[in-house]
Amino acid sequence: MTDHLPMTVPAAITPAQRTSLINLIRRAARTEILPRFRDLSSVQIDQKTGPQDLVTEADRAAERMIARGLIGLFPNALIVGEEDVASNPGLVDKIADAPLAFTIDPVDGTWNFAHGLTQFGVILSATRFGTPVFGLLYDPVMDDVIVADDTGPAQLIRPRRATRTLSVSKGGAVADLTGYVGLYLLAKDKQAAMAATYPKFQRVTSLRCACHEFRMLAQGHVDFVFAAGLTPWDHAAGVLITQRAGGHVALLDGSDYRADAPRSSYLLAAADAATWGRVRDTFDFLLTDQN
Repeated sequence: MTDHLPMTVPAAITPAQRTSLINLIRRAARTEILPRFRDLSSVQIDQKTGPQDLVTEADRAAERMIARGLIGLFPNALIVGEEDVASNPGLVDKIADAPLAFTIDPVDGTWNFAHGLTQFGVILSATRFGTPVFGLLYDPVMDDVIVADDTGPAQLIRPRRATRTLSVSKGGAVADLTGYVGLYLLAKDKQAAMAATYPKFQRVTSLRCACHEFRMLAQGHVDFVFAAGLTPWDHAAGVLITQRAGGHVALLDGSDYRADAPRSSYLLAAADAATWGRVRDTFDFLLTDQN
């Protein structure tokens, strides 16, 4: 996966560093996230772009703690946190040129978290010149983590249990597929057409949490994830983990995903290339509308 990078580089993350990253995320969850879960007051929850786009005290505190830890482990890395980008949007533009960058989503699924639902998680990715080379999807409630780098398989790591190598589903015909679509992330004028495709599938739903949606895909529990409104902190880790679990991922126009992909792009991750193509063909009206 690193063949097209502009220089020969060693492994992005060593096994010891991977352990340190997992421990850092766990500490942040135990210190800043879980103590606030179902214990937030109204003054600890703010809106960003509207009532469906929230940020909490836990998001901000956890991101600060994770960023401090990353700087200690990787002093020269670019750190791109979701909440920091809100006030420093130019950080995203630096990812393409960064030899090593980390993206942080401190509480993915903030709407769920703020409303007391357990479908939230922590996402961390590492990229080299915009290409994902490490991904981490952590479930604070169950204290387990899915990780992958660009050289090994996707793995589920659970406390006091054996590590499990993950594989995506076998895919299949459209009528047999289940998947996730964030309908609310599409432009209003695209939502009706997208919703009209749902009966073609066995089941389409949304968890409002990219962390758990990609976890489900990597474990073979669903067949595809479709995403709009792309951000590196939401999608880079899941892209790499899906690929290392045997799946096929690309932007809807067929181009390779990069962490600096335009926000207006559409991302499709599926069990295999054939399944990806079938789902893409179902959603091809979105490509027509972009032309």
